[in-house]
Order: sequence, then C-alpha cells, then structure tokens
Amino acid sequence: MKNTQNITVIGAGLMGHGIAQEFAQAGHQVILNDLNDEVLKTALTRIRANFEMMTKEGMCKPDQGDLALAHIHTETDLAEAVSGADVVIEAMTENLDIKLPLYEKLDALCAPHTILASNSSSYIPSKMAAATQRPDKVIGTHYFNPPFLIPLVEVIRSAQTSDETTTLIFDLLKKIGKTPVIVEKEVPGFIANRIQAAVWREILYLVEEGVATPQDIDVVVKNSIGRRWPVAGPFEITELTSLKQKQSILKELFPSLASFSEVPNILNEKVERGDLGVTTGKGFYDWTPESTQALKDKIAKALIKIDRWSE
Repeated sequence: MKNTQNITVIGAGLMGHGIAQEFAQAGHQVILNDLNDEVLKTALTRIRANFEMMTKEGMCKPDQGDLALAHIHTETDLAEAVSGADVVIEAMTENLDIKLPLYEKLDALCAPHTILASNSSSYIPSKMAAATQRPDKVIGTHYFNPPFLIPLVEVIRSAQTSDETTTLIFDLLKKIGKTPVIVEKEVPGFIANRIQAAVWREILYLVEEGVATPQDIDVVVKNSIGRRWPVAGPFEITELTSLKQKQSILKELFPSLASFSEVPNILNEKVERGDLGVTTGKGFYDWTPESTQALKDKIAKALIKIDRWSE
C-alpha cells in the first residue's frame, strides 16, 4: 500500500501501546515515541502481557508476540521517531495545549507525504490541522479501549482532509483487520461518543431523580440492550419489528427524556469529592485492585468471545 508502511505512534500510554501492537502484528515497522524510556519500557511490558493473554485465549500463536515486538522500536527523540514515518498516529492526552504545539512540530519534522492522524476522542481534526501547513493530510482515527480487542476505528475527515488521505487511512485500517467507519462531517464526539453521551445524560437523570440506582441501571443494560447490540445495531433491531412501532414509542417517550445541557450535580459532586472510580477506589461503586482486575479480565474475555462470533 502506497505510503503507509512505516508507522509512528506518539504516546505510549493507555491507547498508544495497543495501537502500536496492532500495526506491528500486521507486519508494519512501528516506532513508539514518548517522553522517557520508563514509559516506553512499561508499554512494551503491557504489549507482552496482551499477547500472553491472547495466546492463552487462542487468539494468536505463541510466537506472534515476539514477532510483533520485533517490529516495534522505541524512541524518545521526536525528530528521530518521525523521520521515516508514512503515517503518524498521535495518542497523547486530551489537552489542546499539548496537542497543538505537537502538531506544529510534526508538520515541520515529517516528510511532505506523511499523514498525521489523531486518536482524540473529542477534538475534531480541523483543530489540529490548523497548527499545520498540511490540513489535507490531517485526519482523525478514533480507536476504542482496549484497541487490540475493539475492532472499530472512527475515521474523521475535516472539510480540508483530502479524499486520498481518507482512502489511504481507511484501506490501511481494513488491511490490519480493523473495522473503520468514515465520519463524513466533523461533529464533537463523532458517532460512538455522542451515542454514549446521550445514554449518560439519561442514566444520570434516572439516578438523580431516584428512579433507579447505578447498580440496577447496569443490570438493566447488561441483561437487555447490551445482549443484543454486539450482534445487531439499533436500526437493524428496530427494523426487525417496525419503524411505525418505534415512532409510536418515541412520541410517548421523547417529551419526558432528559434534555439538560449541563453536567448534572450527581456527577459533579462525585468528581469534586475525588470519587473518580477505580483510580481512587470509589465512584458509584467501591473498588479494590482485585475487583478492578476481575472486571477487566471479564470484559477482555467477553470481547474475545464476541469477536469469534464474526469468524
């Protein structure tokens, strides 16, 4: 594939190491860049652990991890990391004060043909493109955590992203086994996060109004729509019954659904108290290292089983 063989991933954290892993597993030469060697060392350790889990679950052969890791090189110097890159995937923290200076540097350091792709989950690509002289080669590639187990990548084009850039990235992602979807028009949150935000607005409303507890809402989702959505999307499911029936239901429900535009107090108060979830040991649930790992393992194993349904 033209101009997409050498991949550089900027940011070796939660998402970056998994993105690097997938490209390396597909045979691409990958340079993984971060600010210090300790972060990069941790990233390689996590990649090895991912392959050990995948091997145990029968997702890959025992030697695939070593073969992939042989394709990953780490580098703390940004100029060295991007000097031969055909595609640079930025997976840095969600902070424009960090991202914009980075894109300005990348524009100066990268070859003219290099595509700059952002894994941002919230910022539209035109924000980053404005810091470059190559807006036609700036695009969004929004992965989902864990990236090596979730097949979707949202490919977000700005009004200035060229058709050639969009096609190259879409085809590259398909080639390495991802399921890319093109977001043709920039909107904050793209597709998946807008859907999730709409769900979050309603579930926070239900908790704040005393309709249900967070725990019961999780039970409802896991044992109803959560059972169907891995195999059929909302449009598919509805059309198995009737759009007319859906119309009638929505006419009844829409007037009573949450429509506020501000984050509700129930979430603001949790954040202000420092009850952030697993990172602090408490959120809507109480967490221990053991319960956290148990849930992570449960999710990973379920995702692997779901992936096999499509084989």
